[in-house]
Amino acid sequence: MIKHTLTGLLVLASAVAFAQSETPTKPKSLDELLRMVQQGRAQETQENREREQRFAAAKAQQQSMLREAQQRKQQLERQSDQLEATFDRNEIRTSDLTKTLDTRLGSFKELFGVLQQVAGDARAQLDNSITSAQFPDRGEFLTELASTLGSTSRLASMDDIERMWFELQREMTESGKVVRFSTTVTTVDGEKVEQEVVRVGTFNVIADGKYLQFVPETGAVLELPRQPQPRFTKTTSKVLRATGPEPVAFGIDPSRGSILGLLVQAPNIQERTAQGGLIGYLIIALGGLALLIAIERITVLGLEGQKVRKQLKNPTADENNSLGRVLKVAEKYHNTDLETLELKMGEAIIKEAPKLSRGLLFLKIIAVVAPLMGLLGTVTGMINTFQAITLFGTGDPKLMAGGISQALVTTVLGLSVAIPTVLLHTVVTGRSRRIINVLERESTGIVAEHAEQAQAQKTTAASA
Repeated sequence: MIKHTLTGLLVLASAVAFAQSETPTKPKSLDELLRMVQQGRAQETQENREREQRFAAAKAQQQSMLREAQQRKQQLERQSDQLEATFDRNEIRTSDLTKTLDTRLGSFKELFGVLQQVAGDARAQLDNSITSAQFPDRGEFLTELASTLGSTSRLASMDDIERMWFELQREMTESGKVVRFSTTVTTVDGEKVEQEVVRVGTFNVIADGKYLQFVPETGAVLELPRQPQPRFTKTTSKVLRATGPEPVAFGIDPSRGSILGLLVQAPNIQERTAQGGLIGYLIIALGGLALLIAIERITVLGLEGQKVRKQLKNPTADENNSLGRVLKVAEKYHNTDLETLELKMGEAIIKEAPKLSRGLLFLKIIAVVAPLMGLLGTVTGMINTFQAITLFGTGDPKLMAGGISQALVTTVLGLSVAIPTVLLHTVVTGRSRRIINVLERESTGIVAEHAEQAQAQKTTAASA
């Protein structure tokens, strides 16, 4: 037990010695250990006394600082009371001066109020006007005038009133002019180029073959991503080249850019067709095929009709046309009996009919299939619309626009193909039927003539 106690004291003394020195000294005997413990206790007692002395000195210092802070607080409170009293006196004086100012202003107060309102309205009008592209920074003066007139710190001078009148008068004057000037134009690619433009009143800004757009927020002149129809853009070049007083036809935008801005969002024919999707392209392909067949048939039947009409005037049968080939058959079987001749003529007409009627069935099928495919696209588009509604709800109409566009565009494409195809089928069928009718009429005439000759021969034989 004693041995363990001594071992613990040895460890404690070693710790104390390590705390006192960076290089602890290991005790060699119990007496040396006892001396080290006594020295450690004495040193701790000395440190505690020094710490107590420092705390007492700091306590006195803190008491002094507290008294100084309390004195400073009392001084600031007295100063605050003085400032509050001064503020109250100044507020009363300000109120009295305001009443005196209002009394002296009299009717001028209403004048300055109206002037402030006019300045604010004019600022908004000039900032949104196209003329700001030619006369920038006009709104700064009106902004300053409207803001300063709102307080009693400044009254409008005659120079301010005359300048505001000048800006209003200049806006009215420039609204009736067609002016040419140079400005920075931002192209579709984002490049800024110095370009000569023409301002047509307060309606449009144009360049050579292009309509431009003025952005009031930035004061920039932008090139429209999409231009109006060529019948409008071709007049812009005429305006740029105009030098005399002769009038020039020009399409203006009375909305001052709103209609031109909507042209950017409106899809063109190619984009509208693309909204129909695969079914829309198939319908267009069918329409193109029907147009090619109709052109080929109209051309062939037109040439054949000319040859048939020429053959009608020529007594000699020519095999380069259908009527000539039928007449060749009549000449070949002229000496046969009536029944054989009639059958051979009918056979010749039947051989010619497929050549004249080729492609008509395809036109008829396309005229029937095109609206059915349009209906198929309509159903497909509505399915896509309902799927979008199921997934995202009806909060955003843009999510349903794709399906609705496909439904409507395919229907339009189907009808646009079917209606002309029906008309072309009618035209081609009419031409074909006219030629076949000529063949049948001439064939019937030949058979009738042959029958008359046979009847005459029988009558002559009977008479003899």
